[in-house]
Amino acid sequence: MKVAVLCEFSGIVRDAFIRRGHEAISCDLFPSDSPGPHIIGDCKDHDWSSYDLVIAHPPCTHLSVSGARWFKDKKKEQKEALQFFHWCMDLPVKRICVENPISIVSSKICKPSQIIQPWQFGHPETKSTCLWLKYLPPLKPTKIVDGRDNRIHYMSPSKDRGRLRSLTYQGIANAMSKQWG
Repeated sequence: MKVAVLCEFSGIVRDAFIRRGHEAISCDLFPSDSPGPHIIGDCKDHDWSSYDLVIAHPPCTHLSVSGARWFKDKKKEQKEALQFFHWCMDLPVKRICVENPISIVSSKICKPSQIIQPWQFGHPETKSTCLWLKYLPPLKPTKIVDGRDNRIHYMSPSKDRGRLRSLTYQGIANAMSKQWG
């Protein structure tokens, strides 16, 4: 199966599919943190119609409710972010997953198909992750663990904070590749 993972610099989801024998590529404005098939650039500049599955992680900077106190100053950025989210959902690919945290997408476009937590996939942390699914089944939890550390929410400010907060947990990537691959 051909899988494209959009807006992913880490290679975590891409590599989970590759390990299961799929042809997978990631695309992001930034170089990949992990060696492997990766396009550096705007994913809107590429034709994804030959792919069987697209998993997109559009930037949440202007959408996430964690930044609600700045929404009044971000009208233009929010509009562009919502247009990009729409673009991801409307790709000419049969199976699509668009991932984002709790955000204004729920009220401006539609509610997510599913909300998952890292602790459902082997990680003792909380991070509500919304999935908007098109012709994909909801992910089934693979390893529910104790602990409910809110580490991501309380992460200290740093130059890498946004990058670190955006990483997909390995257990979730593994579940995607096994259940959707």
